[in-house]
Amino acid sequence: MQEFGTTVFAEMTQRALQFDAVNLGQGFPDTDGPAELIEIAAHGLRSGLNQYAPARGLPVLRQAVADHQRRFYDIPLDPDTQVLVTVGATEAIAASILALADTGDEVLVIEPYYDSYAACIALAGAQRRSVSLRFPDLALDVDALRAAVTDRTRVLLLNTPHNPTGKVFSREELDAVAAIALEHDLVVISDEVYEHLVFDGLRHIPISTLPGMAERTLTISSVGKSFSLTGWKTGWVSGPAELVGAVASVKQFLTFVGVTHVQPAVAHGLGLPDEFFTGFAEQLQGKRDLLVAALTDVGVPVSPCQGTYFVIADFAGHGVTDAVEFCRRLPQDVGVVGVPVSAFCDHPEQVASLVRFAFCKQDDVLKEAARRLRSLRNDGNHSRVMTP
Repeated sequence: MQEFGTTVFAEMTQRALQFDAVNLGQGFPDTDGPAELIEIAAHGLRSGLNQYAPARGLPVLRQAVADHQRRFYDIPLDPDTQVLVTVGATEAIAASILALADTGDEVLVIEPYYDSYAACIALAGAQRRSVSLRFPDLALDVDALRAAVTDRTRVLLLNTPHNPTGKVFSREELDAVAAIALEHDLVVISDEVYEHLVFDGLRHIPISTLPGMAERTLTISSVGKSFSLTGWKTGWVSGPAELVGAVASVKQFLTFVGVTHVQPAVAHGLGLPDEFFTGFAEQLQGKRDLLVAALTDVGVPVSPCQGTYFVIADFAGHGVTDAVEFCRRLPQDVGVVGVPVSAFCDHPEQVASLVRFAFCKQDDVLKEAARRLRSLRNDGNHSRVMTP
């Protein structure tokens, strides 16, 4: 684990505090989730849900996950054998990789990737192989993905909607991923935590719904992103009973069980009306538009943002050749925090001018960030930001 030091998020958050900058670096909302869920969780504390939950999670939440998957995607699940409650999606990812990848095995990832993926693969003693999404269109290179598979590849780690790019994989791309998994007998770990945060009339498609994939896919989601309750750290894994059982065997030695008192509240949230989920996505789409407009106004191209909390911007036209140093100076010189996309990549040279910004913030915060970003117009007044 020596290659994994302090995360870039921690560093940029410190710089945001140091320079009183608008923090668009880390992907957490600055407003609470639904009040009714918070009240149910508070009632759980007061009513005695303060001891260990069952190993696989409270039955009410496991049933709610099963109901949710059937309701939105027509996926049938046995809540007793095919659903496991975890301490957030991050533990679900770690436990899944530890369960399925051994020393010397290979895990195939699509980069840029959520930063915990690399650390979890290292903890398993496995090796990662990566295939890049390229700015600006972020299309999946199917031939490169197929060529990256070797006789040691065991797992393909998929993330859609995709952090950090905001890409939503198309049906055609998912069909290609599924074909590769079937051809090479791979298990797919599908990180779908942003499943309800999809824009512009697009639709999230779980890869487990594709022919032949239900029996070889572990699907991961959580309460944090869909309900703006990231601090609750409650997620779940679902899929074939044998694979979920393997993950449960690992999970018991990581955190043993999840937080008990919030689980009924999460279960309630999963059963909220469709209007809640679509309404939240519409709100975020408006926030995306606000931030994208500000970046476009100063001549900064952005990749298509089809979902999640994030947009990727290219500062090459502003003379940026090292986004890490650029992001370190941005809080002081402009008063805004972003994260270099290279923090999510095995091939940083391909993304040397790209910065990720999070737009899951209050409109007033985003408007202030937009005002500050507009100081980056090519008027010569901010050359200290553009060049090392």
